[in-house]
This record gives sequence, C-alpha cells and structure tokens, in this order.
Amino acid sequence: MSKLKNSIESQPARQDIDLGALESSLKLEARANPASDGHSNELAGKLAGQIDRIQWLRLLQVAIDAFVVFTGFAASYLIRFDGNVSALYLHQLFTLVPVVVLLQLIANWIAGVYRRLWRYTGLTEVMEIGVTVLCVTAIILLARRLGLLTVENNQLSYGIIFVNGFVSLLFLCGPRIARRLLTEHDQRKHWRQPVRKRALVVGAGEAGLMVLKELGQRSDLGTDIVGLIDDDPSKLKKKIGTVTVFGSTAELPKFIDTLFIDQVIIAMPSAPPAEVRRIVEICRQEEVETRILPGLYELIDGKVSINQLREVSLEDLLGRDPVQLDTNSISGYIAGRCVLVTGAGGSIGSELCRQIMRFRPSKLVLLGKGENSIFSIEQELMRRADACEIVPIIADVRDYRRLQSIFEHLKPEVVFHAAAHKHVPLMESNVSEAVANNVFGTKVVAELSAAHKVKTFVLVSSDKAVNPTSVMGATKRVAELVVQELAQFTETKYVAVRFGNVLASRGSVIPLWKQQISQGGPVTVTHPEATRYFMLIPEAVQLILQAGALGNGGEIFVLDMGKPVKIVDLAHDLIRLSGLSPGVDIEVSFIGMRPGEKLYEELLTKEEGLSKTLYEKIFVGQPQPIDREALKTAMERLKNGAQAGADGELRDELDYLVGGSLSKAKAAATASGSFDIVKTNA
Repeated sequence: MSKLKNSIESQPARQDIDLGALESSLKLEARANPASDGHSNELAGKLAGQIDRIQWLRLLQVAIDAFVVFTGFAASYLIRFDGNVSALYLHQLFTLVPVVVLLQLIANWIAGVYRRLWRYTGLTEVMEIGVTVLCVTAIILLARRLGLLTVENNQLSYGIIFVNGFVSLLFLCGPRIARRLLTEHDQRKHWRQPVRKRALVVGAGEAGLMVLKELGQRSDLGTDIVGLIDDDPSKLKKKIGTVTVFGSTAELPKFIDTLFIDQVIIAMPSAPPAEVRRIVEICRQEEVETRILPGLYELIDGKVSINQLREVSLEDLLGRDPVQLDTNSISGYIAGRCVLVTGAGGSIGSELCRQIMRFRPSKLVLLGKGENSIFSIEQELMRRADACEIVPIIADVRDYRRLQSIFEHLKPEVVFHAAAHKHVPLMESNVSEAVANNVFGTKVVAELSAAHKVKTFVLVSSDKAVNPTSVMGATKRVAELVVQELAQFTETKYVAVRFGNVLASRGSVIPLWKQQISQGGPVTVTHPEATRYFMLIPEAVQLILQAGALGNGGEIFVLDMGKPVKIVDLAHDLIRLSGLSPGVDIEVSFIGMRPGEKLYEELLTKEEGLSKTLYEKIFVGQPQPIDREALKTAMERLKNGAQAGADGELRDELDYLVGGSLSKAKAAATASGSFDIVKTNA
C-alpha cells in the first residue's frame, strides 16, 4: 500500500487538511492498486481501518462541538445574570439550547469544519469557525426580531446573544488550538525547535536521489521527504527506497494538496528556465515554500550537498544551457603553476579563484585592494578539501613598484586580470579614476607579466567596450588595445574575454531592486525598451577559463550571451519571486537613461568580425592593426590628464582612441533628452 497516509499520525502537515479528500484518496488508491490474492484481505482491512478511523474522528469532532456550544450557551446566561439564573431563564436556556447547538453544527458542516484535522489547526480553520459563529449569531438575531425565540412571553436577551457569539468562538477554537500546540510539542525536543516539514522533490534523477539520501541522513534539518515527481514516464509509480515517484509535474498542485506538502524542492540542475518558472508559479499559487538545487554552473564539482539548497532566485529563471568544459586544456595551462588573480575579492575574481582551485595550481595569489573581501575569499578557499597554497595580497594594481616586488617574489605563470572599476554612471563623474585604474592598472599588470615571462595573461573585459558610449566602456576598450599591442611583441600569450552583464554581481541592479522591494517600491528601471545581455557568474568564469586555453595572442574572445533580456521583464520576475505582484503591490518606475548608458549592448565591432572556435559558446574577434606610436602618444596624454585630474581632456582623449563613439553618444543623448529624469508607472 502506498505511503500516502502512513505518516499522517507522526508528521506535521499543511494547515488545510481535508478529511473528505483523504478518505477519497484512500479509496482511489485501493482501486488503483488491487492486491494479489495473498494480500487483498490485508489491503482491504487496512483501508477499512483508515476510513473507519476518519469517520469516527468526524463524529468525535461533532460531539465535542455540541458539548462546547451547549457549555458556551449556558455560560452566556451565567455571565448575563452574574451567576444567578432564575428558574424562568433556566427553562428558557434548556428550551433554546438544542436550537442553538443544531444551528452551529449545521453551519460548521456546511463550512467544511469537520473535514479538518485538529492537529493542523491554523488561521484558515479559525476563520472558518469565525464565519460560522457570525452566521449563527445573525440567524438568532433575526429569529429574535421575528419573535421566534419567545419562551413563556420572554424574549431571548440581546446580551445573551452577543455574549454567546463571543464565548462560542472561544470555546470552539480553544480545543483545536490546544491540540495543535500539543502536536507541535510532541514533534519537538523543546519549544524553540521548528516543526518538521513535509517535502516533495521535483526530479527523480541523480540530483533528486542525492537530495533524498542526504535529507534522510540529516534528521536535524526538520524535513521529511514524502515523495518525488518526475516527467519521465518510466519512473512513474516506482519506489526509491521507501519513497514513491507519484506522478508528473503537471499533477503538482494535486499532490501538494493530497500529500499535505509544506515545501517543494526542485532538484533539476539542468532544467530550462521556463520549466523552473512554471514550477515556481505553481508553488506560489499553492502557497508552499520552494527550494532549489543550484544549476550546473554552480555545481562545478558535480557534487550535490543538501547545504546547497536555497530559495529560487532570479538566476534560476534566467537560466542557460550547461557549459561543456574541456577540462584537459584548462588543466594544461593551470595545473602545477602559480596563478595570480587581480580583483580577487570581486564577484568575477572570487569565482575565478573558486574554479581555478579545481585544476590544482601549485599556488594561488589573491590580489585585491579591499582587505575585507580578500580575507573573505581566502578563508573560504582554505576550508576546501582541494586547497593549495593560497597567498593573499593587498595591493593597488596601479602601484608599479609594489606589483614588481610581488612578481619578483612569487613568479606567477598565469595571470587573470579582473580588477577594474565597472560602475557606468559613477565612472562618468570620476573619469580620471576610471582611466588610472582601468587603463593604467591594466598596463602595469600586463607589462610586468611580459617582463617576468608570464605564460598566459587573460584580461576580463566587457561588452561595453564595443562602440563605447560610456567612460567605463571606453577605458575597457583602451585596456584591450594595450593588451593587443603587447601581444605583438612579447612571448606572453595575451587574450581578452568580452562578455555582458553578470547577474547579481557586486554593484549590479539586482541588490538595488531587492532593497527597493523591501521598502515597498517603486522599483526603478531606466527605459521600457532597454535590453541587456546577462550571464550567470559561474558560467562567465567557466568560459573565461576555457578562453584562456584557446588564444595564440591578441585575440578578443566573445562569450555567447544568448538572447538579450528586457530589464523591465527582469524587474517583474524579481517582484514575483518576492511573493508580490508588479503594478499592484510594487510599482515599476521608469527614470530615463543615465549618462553613458545604451538602450542595447553590442559584443563586436564590424571590423573585428566573428569566427567560431572549437567551443560553441566562445567566438573570437580577430586582432586589428594598432599604430604603436599613436597609441603611445595617446597614452602619455591620458597619463598626464589622469595625474592632473583633467576629466574634460581625458574624455576627449578617450573619445579619440575609441573612434568618436563617446561624442556621438553625448550628442544623441543631448538631442533626445535621454538624461532627463522622467518617472512613470509601469
């Protein structure tokens, strides 16, 4: 017999438990699972016992309610007459009490009160009883008005009617709430321990089996797996240990109700975002908690841990196809070597460090300017089982002497340069800082890499470097030119990797939106038609590592960003994930394009072209001829302008280096008034 009801007596469940539905489920199960001759009597006996018990529970509930309504009605007389009830009113009490009790029981039955189990009493059950008491009180008031409740020429007192309504509500809810508290106490070692949850796992593949196994071994987590569901027909009705694969995801709402589910765990790391979105929406409508196992980008070591279960996030709904890495080629240039990562405390830099550890470098140097972020990633990496020698360095990439000392002492063989200022609007008002850090910081690290014969140098660039309309994008484009120029005359293999926005990275719009939602809105979006390419951090880093193994020197690798996503659609998704409705609970406000921003992003210039590589998600733009003398002269002017803090001159020089796209963007923005702040509701 299925485990559908075996754990009802020992496990907590959702608060909306329907005894009628339970009885029907048991009958249907018996019909769907006819036993063999040797077991048919046993199955019939179990079924009859379960149904008989449900029927007795109903009768017991009715009997107790009849008693408490009678007690409540009598108590209302005692309260009304201060405990001194005359013979006349005692006669009225015993004459009317059958009517009051019968009315209350009929109202309870119609409202479905007797289809609930008391141990799961919650707000829904209390509201149901409140409605029935209110209806009965209204009927009694109407009957009193019509003179139907007169006993020996004495009308029923209004005071008794209202007191009875209050006392009846209290007496009917009291035993139910007491039973719920007793149940919770029995399921806890102490009062502060949370009640156990009944969970349903979506996905009966390897990830689902690992979740099932780990939760089975971790009773301290307070979660019991009731069953699994999977869309693979070959798995339906099969058992994994003692847990049954009940059906497909199309039946999820039914199973949430009939199995009394508190939590749904999505264990499908490779599921497409549309499927995750559908399941999350079902769970939201059914008002159950949702947890998800991270996607394959995050499970880079292929191991599933129950500690990785988390709430569904925007990244899960964005979703992308899994990256197929050539681990041999990556290991070929990282394994056994000293690897330096600049900006190691940032979103991209820290994820680079995590994934580089997989390929067993001899030493990993974490270089960054922020001491707290470097300390944090160092502590995280040191706890890993595959930890190598980790060297944390606090330094500024613009400090030539400091970095020269680091290169001389540690002798890195592979460098990933992820340190950069990336905030577009902020860099528009801090041009000299953007140039000093993004351009000359890159120049220092790249030149020292050549001087110390680093084998591979990978620059983490941006799609904003293509026809840049912002200072940040222009500085990243100049950094690419610096690296491409060095690639022509040194033994070091220089490559740049260009990709779009990384979802939920530090400084991105997602944390801002979450803060705005927590404050009640509005959520601010620049423009209703603004689109961006988005990637997940682990995916971007995997492709960066892969690109590092491909280049011969000077190439700009472009990652497949998929289709651009409307920013306003992302905002709506995040609002829904927060359990709210866009335009109802949280407004979306359009604030206009900010300085330096585009409506859409590009990944390559026309001159660079686009060629396929061995890997379907990585493309390459061919190096363009660079006038070394012109670049050298422009770099001198940039250096002098940065030291003098001459932002206007720096902007003109950057505009010259990137082909005039900055001035064109400014002229277009001025003509259209794009930088004006305009607020409208979505």
